Amino acid sequence: MKNKTKIIILAAGKGVRMGSDLPKVLAQVKGKSMIKYLLESVKKSGIDENPIIIVGYKKELVMKELEKEGKKYNYVYQEKQLGTGHAVSLAEDYLRNKAENIIVLYGDHPFTSAETIKKINEQHIKSGKKITMATVRLKDFKDWRINFVNFSRIIRDKNRKIIKDIQFKDASDEEIKVTEVNPCYFCFDASWLWEKLKMLKNDNAQKEYYLTDLIKIATDNGIETESVEIEAFEALGANTKAELKVLERFAI
Repeated sequence: MKNKTKIIILAAGKGVRMGSDLPKVLAQVKGKSMIKYLLESVKKSGIDENPIIIVGYKKELVMKELEKEGKKYNYVYQEKQLGTGHAVSLAEDYLRNKAENIIVLYGDHPFTSAETIKKINEQHIKSGKKITMATVRLKDFKDWRINFVNFSRIIRDKNRKIIKDIQFKDASDEEIKVTEVNPCYFCFDASWLWEKLKMLKNDNAQKEYYLTDLIKIATDNGIETESVEIEAFEALGANTKAELKVLERFAI
């Protein structure tokens, strides 16, 4: 039987810039690992009781941490870190024909609320679009908002339609000035997702397969991307100790 929506959580990364040997999602914010904050929100959303978690670096530590309370999750192993698009593609064998929609979230973004997860899902279903994404509008990249400076930028046309997402490392000087950023929270039509993931290429600065390139693929095929604006703090993630300190300011 098909579920309406299944959730994939990306949790394979290393915590190198944290100065830690732990998987990144296990970095703690006020005594609790980042991924646990997110899993609480996923549970509260009521959308998917048993999300797929993409694990990689020291996967056994992540699994041990998450199963302390006796909760079992479905895990998919990403052996090599080849990008977000590659990570999501690994879940196809588990989820093909089992869900109408796929939501993608990040284990190192702890403050995504249950309300936001529901909002993205509901807007996606209501719009009937192939792809729905969250966006964040910032007034600037100062103070705690400096955490967003390396986020990819949302590029819209004169009619305010999203035409592409550009990674910070690949952006022009003009594109870097854009203050609408992409936290990479997506909901996709599942059939469309599995088909288009095969079209991703890694011809970028990082040599990775970016999930965000699906926005351009949609645009090139005349498919409009739906968007949902969310609160900036809900999109905060952490790659460094300094960014982790910013998260401490928002933890409840």
